[in-house]
Amino acid sequence: MATGRYVTDLDVGDVLGPVEYTLSSFVIREYSHIVEMHHECFQGADGLIMPPTLIHLDKLRLYNAACPEGTGPTARIHYEYDAEVFAPARVGDKLSVIGRIKDRYLKKGREYVLLEMELTNVETGELLVRYRDQVILAYAQKPEASA
Repeated sequence: MATGRYVTDLDVGDVLGPVEYTLSSFVIREYSHIVEMHHECFQGADGLIMPPTLIHLDKLRLYNAACPEGTGPTARIHYEYDAEVFAPARVGDKLSVIGRIKDRYLKKGREYVLLEMELTNVETGELLVRYRDQVILAYAQKPEASA
């Protein structure tokens, strides 16, 4: 396991979390305001639901728990993500997020890491969101290993 220090240390097989929290209206409204999602279901008075892209905040929750010393010696670049939303998360829901490092590889001289996450409702056990996230661990190229 490469958890416990930097994000750049993460390796295949590492498990991040689970981290549990209760979804608040404050987080939904503030996030929605920042990303300009002005729909009633994200910024209204009642019946707020989690915006689909708020799952990015859950990634940071996992990184903070598993990699308390931060990014590491190089800047991390968010490269690509894919999210499947199965059901809405609502204000007051107790949620649990867990992540698994599925791949770490070298491509064009840069290191990539693939993280898969699942967000579930703690009380019902229902899977709400499945998320795949690829990051580049360092923008500077490293020489690829010779064959």
